[in-house]
Amino acid sequence: MFLISKSLNSIELLFIGRTFGGLSAGLITTIMPMYLVELAPPKLKGAVGVLCPLGVTLGILIGQILSMNKILGNEDYWPYCLALPATLQAICALIIPVLPESPKYLFVIKKNPPLAIKQLKRVRNSNEESLTDEIEILRLEDQENIRLGDTWNIKKVLKSKSLLLPILLVCSLQAGQQLSGVNAVFYYSSDIFRKAKLSTNSSEWATIGTGCCNIFMASLAVQTMSCCKRRTILITSLILTTICLMILGLSIKFIDVFDWMPYLCIFGILAYVLCYGLGLGPIPYFIGSELFEVGPRSSAMALGSMANWTGNFIVALTFPIMNEHLEAVSFFIFAAIAIGLLIFVRNYLPETKYRSAAEVFRLLEHGFKSKPLVAETAVIGNGVHELSNLTDKSCI
Repeated sequence: MFLISKSLNSIELLFIGRTFGGLSAGLITTIMPMYLVELAPPKLKGAVGVLCPLGVTLGILIGQILSMNKILGNEDYWPYCLALPATLQAICALIIPVLPESPKYLFVIKKNPPLAIKQLKRVRNSNEESLTDEIEILRLEDQENIRLGDTWNIKKVLKSKSLLLPILLVCSLQAGQQLSGVNAVFYYSSDIFRKAKLSTNSSEWATIGTGCCNIFMASLAVQTMSCCKRRTILITSLILTTICLMILGLSIKFIDVFDWMPYLCIFGILAYVLCYGLGLGPIPYFIGSELFEVGPRSSAMALGSMANWTGNFIVALTFPIMNEHLEAVSFFIFAAIAIGLLIFVRNYLPETKYRSAAEVFRLLEHGFKSKPLVAETAVIGNGVHELSNLTDKSCI
């Protein structure tokens, strides 16, 4: 559709193509993080969960390069730039049939333990004896899923009082990720760099630089998620992101007053991308897989993805208007949203590292009456697990 939209001079085809592309992106960003986390060994859930946002950041960088005016971002070649993702989608369509099914999905949802164990042995390349602990975790999650009820959909998830707080956490993180202004920086970084007195050519290269910073942090996140607490990383990222947004707003406000303000503006953009990529970028994509058990997980992740793309749409639609009328104040609005998200996360998001989804659920099932940051005892199945102390002092 993209290829023929220009020759037919049809904006309708362009709109339809973008609609299908959006549906595809929405499904992928919902299913892929959940699938990866369910396949990952328990100790590597965070690191594997980050692979999805790593792929997204890589795609953004490739798109930034290809859309440069000297490559495909010009009047003659833009349809080819928009159509190129179809090549990757065709490759993925060929690979999907040979991918393993999620053992957790087979065990808990499909009630097929033999096939689940077979797939688990295939994924781990191990025998059943060495997978005893993981199989036991699957059994415990199956018992908890039976207790909650087997049939889940979006309507049931939204009506469940015990899932209210986890849903709000997932949706606020996904929407807040976008409403903190990341796509204002990526979509309009060239305009911001030009406002910082860079030439058009230099602005394009500076935009590529932001993409490289994003890739660097996404790659680093694969390592940090293996050894650091999710909550600590996320709170640190939100604090630093807020500071960077304020620096960016101030530098744009006084860009014509001081000679060194354009340099501070460029620093603010690059620092923002780095701090965003530390935690606010990757964690919202997979945190839903650690907050929800298998039954309601897919519906909850779908709601989170919807919140993410809604936030993306709002920023893309409103930032040009905000930038024209409010200019620097736009970034203070993004900073205020980041502060609000920081307060919510600080008070209600428990640490999920080294915890099963059932343990995390027990911490949050009482909604806003929950005390997820206080040491508690979670009863799962027939076993009692002492949860690690998550007082404010230990988490920050």
